[in-house]
Amino acid sequence: MPAFRLALPLALLRPSALARLPARLLAAQALARSRRSLGRLDDHILRDIGLTREQAESEALRAAWDAPMHWKG
Repeated sequence: MPAFRLALPLALLRPSALARLPARLLAAQALARSRRSLGRLDDHILRDIGLTREQAESEALRAAWDAPMHWKG
């Protein structure tokens, strides 16, 4: 009989990784929402926070999983 293997990475099979999954999904959703909001800010508000329109649009287009490592803790 052939042995069947799950196509999931081993890290996802650990209980601690599964327990953190909902929190990671919520964090990715919040990051995506924040980035969309950043892209909708007026130019004068962007100047107040030290960003150009191009920087804000570039950040707004980044994927939710594209976050700095220190955010992923």
